[in-house]
Amino acid sequence: MQKPIIKVGVVAGEYSGDRLGAKIISGLKKTHHVELYGVGGPKIIQEGLSSIFDFSKLHVMGLIEPLIKYRQLRQLQKKLINLFIENDIDYFIGIDSPDFNISIHKILKQKEISKNIQVVSPSVWGWREGRIKNIKRYIDLTMCLFNFEHDYYRNKNLPSIHIGHPFSKLFKHDSKHIYQKYHFDASKKYISILPGSRVSEIENLLPTYIEFINIHANKNKDYVYLIPASDQKIFETIDNLVPKSLPVKISIDSAKDFLSISDCSVVTSGTATLEAAILGASPIICYRTNPINYFIISRMLKIDDVGLPNLLLGSRKFPELIQKKCTPQEILKAVESTDFHDLNSLSEQLRTLLIGSEETEHTNSILKL
Repeated sequence: MQKPIIKVGVVAGEYSGDRLGAKIISGLKKTHHVELYGVGGPKIIQEGLSSIFDFSKLHVMGLIEPLIKYRQLRQLQKKLINLFIENDIDYFIGIDSPDFNISIHKILKQKEISKNIQVVSPSVWGWREGRIKNIKRYIDLTMCLFNFEHDYYRNKNLPSIHIGHPFSKLFKHDSKHIYQKYHFDASKKYISILPGSRVSEIENLLPTYIEFINIHANKNKDYVYLIPASDQKIFETIDNLVPKSLPVKISIDSAKDFLSISDCSVVTSGTATLEAAILGASPIICYRTNPINYFIISRMLKIDDVGLPNLLLGSRKFPELIQKKCTPQEILKAVESTDFHDLNSLSEQLRTLLIGSEETEHTNSILKL
């Protein structure tokens, strides 16, 4: 019997979103023939998407960069909206990038084109709660990574599902294999440095991390500093910034390996902080943006902690160095005062908190709309 056809529009602007989207689309393909339209990365392209432009064009951060690129982003939105309307899609799946996706949700809902799904909730529970009005008007289902987000939506009587986070199945890689794979010295100690996933983010924060490495390495000759890169472009950006005299190793697609052999890590605030905590590389959570960005953001925040591991655990288990505190000297203090005793227990707690509903329920929730 031939599978019924559904047309799905998709927007994924980050590697993490690309992986999430590919998993959801794979689930839909078990019961339906899926025609895909939109933009995504390598994983969704493997599922059959012909991306209408390179998804790296959506890699923007903060409040200022989207304003600078406003006209370009608006053109990309219009291009996607026209594509979805022309092909009369049944479902629109917007993954992460909530400020970019909400305009698409809005137009498609007003024109009664599709059922709209937002994968990864915007942080309305933490800041800019007023966005919940647009979610109520234009989004039919929010698929939440974290259960506290799902609880938030239920309290607002909004449809949502807790799909869980892929990191619930994340475990340390074998250290012996990692040492052999990268030709590392097993007698050395390792600290992972994760400066971010975007070029602008890396250029902003990596110089501070490099200065920390320089200070720490002068006092600790037995350490090597590991910097993973998500792709060749990011690798080249990092490689151009790191002095060749420092004991630093850079490698593409190596975050899990590097974190698995590191006792601690210096990580730019985001999903990578959660990855580091689960893999036992106790994260020093760092964040710094330009003063205008921070002035605006800090006045909208409703939460005390910004690091995902701390938010999930309900208290500050890992240090957060935000804005003026994000200095080489403060990072050094945090690394030197890190307590490694409860890491295994905290990792297991986090992993448990990330378990969501069954994958079949994710697919059914979409198809029932």
